[in-house]
Amino acid sequence: MTLIDTHSHTYDESFDNDIEDIINRAKQAGITNILLPNVDVETIDRVNNLAEKYPEYCIPMMGLHPTSVTENWESDLKIIKEQFSIHKYIAVGEIGIDLYWDKSLEKEQRAAFEEQLRWSIELNLPVSIHCRNAISESIECIKNIGASKLRGAFHSFGGSMAELEAVLALDNFYLGINGTVTYKNSTLPQVLTGTDLSHLIIETDAPYLPPVPYRGKRNEPSYTIHIAAKLAEIYDVTPEQAGEITSANAKKLFSIN
Repeated sequence: MTLIDTHSHTYDESFDNDIEDIINRAKQAGITNILLPNVDVETIDRVNNLAEKYPEYCIPMMGLHPTSVTENWESDLKIIKEQFSIHKYIAVGEIGIDLYWDKSLEKEQRAAFEEQLRWSIELNLPVSIHCRNAISESIECIKNIGASKLRGAFHSFGGSMAELEAVLALDNFYLGINGTVTYKNSTLPQVLTGTDLSHLIIETDAPYLPPVPYRGKRNEPSYTIHIAAKLAEIYDVTPEQAGEITSANAKKLFSIN
């Protein structure tokens, strides 16, 4: 089976002591690439260092996560934007809007998101979007900047059928599916019957959201095989087929050779 983990914080401190084992397990499980979304100014070096340690395997993105947006977002974005002239990145990410924890900075989150969407057009790169309790708001921002000029993935998708249809109506966007699809009370398997594998990519969001049977433990890229197995079950295909189709989608979106 070949798989691409399209969204993994494998540079997180929780992996510092066993990163070589993590990478080896991923390779043994058939993971051909791990994509690394940045979070804030403090994680830039961690992302870049891991990408340099495992070139062509751990591939970095660069962006400012919505929960990292503060009143100083403009100065943070200036630092992050400079990175694109120093290093090569596969996408602008992880960017978006998160209204789950706190709505007090919604205006700033929208402004930071739209600015980074402009980078995507300017740099001709896809975006990795984090939107929690904010799909309609995120889509509104995408349309403000120009939906036809943008492409990307709604990472960690867990929305309703109506939200699924709203994302797919954008044409150039995929749904990032992770371990939540394996959870007993998840409505995602039912929602996903509203589309097919041609619109999906697989991710872990490691170290978060581990799939069954690893709930409660640290997530890691090798666990993508359990997400592929669940998608195979939903769409009545083999896990290998699920891996092959979602990997082809990821290669197309992120221009991976």
